Formats: sequence, C-alpha cells, structure tokens
Amino acid sequence: MTLSAQDRARRIKIVLFDVDGVLTDGTIWVYPMPVAMPDGTAITKMVEAKGYSAHDGAGVTLARLGGMKLGIITKRVSETVALRARDLKLEFVYQGEAFKMRPVREIMEKEGVTLDEIAYVGDDVIDLPAMRECGFAVAVADARPQVKAEAHYVTPNRGGHGAARDAVEFILESKGVLDDCIAAYIDERNPISPSMDIGRGGDLK
Repeated sequence: MTLSAQDRARRIKIVLFDVDGVLTDGTIWVYPMPVAMPDGTAITKMVEAKGYSAHDGAGVTLARLGGMKLGIITKRVSETVALRARDLKLEFVYQGEAFKMRPVREIMEKEGVTLDEIAYVGDDVIDLPAMRECGFAVAVADARPQVKAEAHYVTPNRGGHGAARDAVEFILESKGVLDDCIAAYIDERNPISPSMDIGRGGDLK
C-alpha cells in the first residue's frame, strides 16, 4: 500500500534539516574583519555570515509543543550554524557530514526510533540518501529538480523564507495538533517552558 504524505507525517517524532538552502536561502556571505594581534599588529580574518528566518524559529517551538525533537545535518562547518543551533536549542547538531545517513543512524540508536519516525528536509542532491531512507522526505520550494522528484512533500516557501516552518506545520496538521500547538504558543496563561522555547539571539544560555 502506498502511503500518503499525511500518513507518513503522522508518524514523525524527529525532524532533521539541512542548513544551506533550507534554513537559509543558500547565500553565504564572507567578509573581512580586522583582528588585533598581541604585538599590536592587525591581521584580516574572513568571517562567514548567514541569514535565518524568524518564522522557522517559531516553527521549532511549535514542533516541540507537538512533542517532536529537531536537528540539523550539514556538510559545511560554520560557527554561525553552531550559534543558530544553540539559539534554537536543537537536540541534534551535526556539521562536517558529507554522508548524512551516518548521523541519521546515530540519532536512531540514541533515540530508539525507526526511519519511519524521522523526517528529513533538504534542497540538493547531497540530501537524497537521507531523503530516500527517512519516512517523510521534504523538499523546499526552490530545491533542485532531482530532489523535488523524490520528496513526499514540497514546501510552498523557499529555503530561508519559512520552508522549515512549512514542514513543521504540515506534520503538526497531519497529526491533528497544529491548532492546539498554536493556541499553547500564544496563551499567556500557559507560558512555554524555557527548555522548549528558543533563545534570545545573543543570549545563548
């Protein structure tokens, strides 16, 4: 029997995202920054910057209210990614991973879940092995054609512009709990636990 996207989404306990092109629009800004040395001289260090969507950040909180855990798996290694992951309090953070099924298998072992209970959101061909194995494969709106062709669901928004939120909301809607999660998120009588909510930008504790 062929499962629908909604059937697949209902089983999800963990949502994993690529970073560049999914949580960002794929643009990588690199700019020079002068750094003072102990001897009084200065050197120029290249600093990397990325932009992230606040809608996706709120989606992380909604996902947690829906009982899910979240993580990122990316080939690049970047301090900006580490900062964003700490800000979002992601449970799983893997950088420098060219073969993304390795961390997926590690997460399965740690959490005691099956592939059917993991969703993977990607945009490029490096994401295909994980998308082919995980129970619910999501492609962002501007993903490569080969990736869209193998996805169970394609988000209406582009990477870095709310695509991760789209994926989360589709899963929560399929589970029948999206409205409840939103109600809990905005109810001042039911404040969100600090362990569930995202950070405060520079306050990464």
